[in-house]
Order: sequence, then structure tokens, then C-alpha cells
Amino acid sequence: MAKTKLMLEEIPERKIVVYKTLVDPTVVKIAGEKLKIKMFTQFLFMKPRPEEIQTVSVEKSYKPYFLVDGNYSIDYYRKRFYTFNVDKRVQEVILLERTLTPDLPKKRSNMPYQSITLEGEERLVYENKACLILNEAGREVNPRQVPSAPCEDHPKKVLKEFKENMKNVEAAPNKEIDILSSKVIKRPTNVERVVQEQFQVSERSVIYKPVYELTFKNVRTDEVKTAKIDGVTGRPIL
Repeated sequence: MAKTKLMLEEIPERKIVVYKTLVDPTVVKIAGEKLKIKMFTQFLFMKPRPEEIQTVSVEKSYKPYFLVDGNYSIDYYRKRFYTFNVDKRVQEVILLERTLTPDLPKKRSNMPYQSITLEGEERLVYENKACLILNEAGREVNPRQVPSAPCEDHPKKVLKEFKENMKNVEAAPNKEIDILSSKVIKRPTNVERVVQEQFQVSERSVIYKPVYELTFKNVRTDEVKTAKIDGVTGRPIL
């Protein structure tokens, strides 16, 4: 049975980053005017008249993304059996101050040899690492969804207006750590004894990106649809 040692862990506190909003609300409304007709167009030719689609609301919020970078390593020993053939006439083999008696050839074997089997241990080091960007649901996302942007100097102060965003993140304090560990901690199955085992997180941040949500209504059909605009780039979020 494998002898285990307590795994060392290095996990820093979360760093809070809030991107500055680089897109003015007026620009967002203009982008919305360009989007609304497309959103309510059917079959590429049944387009509503512009006056039929009204902007109901434009609301700003912050969408959290988790950045976590870390690695796992284990320095361990595993058992290994080494078998080598000796001449069939050999009665004994002295190796490492041990006297070994060869095994008889296996029945139905065409090999005219006896064999010696030694039991030993091998020392190995296994390492695994990953850098993940996760959305609020814990799914990996394309880094392009979190573009570089200037950051607010007082992030917690900015987020006070958006308490719901903070509640959702605070409700799962170790979400990104759990996901990272599930991906990188892959303990070998043949561990006999451990020299050192370590899980280390080198970077851990929650990045809040500003997002505008626009709600539109078709006054003729009462159909309501929403669109999201990136508050950093001004591009629609698909």
C-alpha cells in the first residue's frame, strides 16, 4: 500500500480587478440602433420598420471572469521488477552483496535461459500546470472575451453599486481553485511513497468587465429581445 504525505498547498487571496468603462452610453445606444433591426428580422427579408422597434432600457452591470494559474507536482517512488536472463548452467548470481538463485525456465518456453528477478524502486517527478479563464458558470472561455483594458483604482468602491455581481462571486469563494485542481492534480496510480507533493497557485484574480444590456420591444408584436454590448470594446457580445 502506498505511503502518503500531506500535500503542500500555496493558494493566495483573490485579487479584484475592475475594468474601466471605455464606451460612452451614447455610443452604446447608437450601436443598439444598428442591432435592433437585425434582431427582429426574419428569413433575411421580413424586416420591421425602425419605428416599430423601441429601446426599452439600457442597463450597465459587471460580468465576472476568473483568472487562475497554477501547477501540481509530485516527487515519488514506484515499485519496479527487473528481470534478466542468465545462462541455464548458472547456479547462483551474486549481485549487490546478495546471493540470488535463478528461476527455472518457464514451461513450453523456447528460450534456453533461466532468469533473475530483482525488486526495486524508481524515483520520478510528475508535473502538470494550467492557466484558465473561466466565466461565472465555471466554464473555460476564449481569452478574447476578456480583452486588456485600464483598471479602476478603487475596484471595491466601483462594485458597491452592483452588489448582485459581488454576491454571486462571494457565494463560491473557491470555485476557480476547485476547477484548476481537478484539471492539474493527476496523481499517478503506482505511487509507493511520496517525497513531496505540492499544489501551487501563482495567480488568482476575478476580473469584472463592464457590460451594457439593451432591451428592445417590437410595438407591433409585443416581442421583447435583449442584446449585450461590451463596455470595453463597444462590440456586441454573442
